[in-house]
Amino acid sequence: MAKSNPRRTIIREWMSLTPEKRQSSRQALTFADAALQRHPLPRSRRGAREIVMAWLRPRTGRP
Repeated sequence: MAKSNPRRTIIREWMSLTPEKRQSSRQALTFADAALQRHPLPRSRRGAREIVMAWLRPRTGRP
C-alpha cells in the first residue's frame, strides 16, 4: 500500500472541522501542534509547525 500524503491528510482533517473551530490562526496553531503528533513530517530546513501553518493559513476562516 502506498504511503499517505501528510499534507493532504492534515488539510482534510482541518477542513472536516466545523467552521467555528477553524476561524482563527490560534485555532490553526493548536490544530497544527496536534496534527504533528499524529502525522510526523520528514525533516526539512523549515520547522514542521511552520510548514503545516503554511498549508492551513489559506484555509483559515473559510466556510
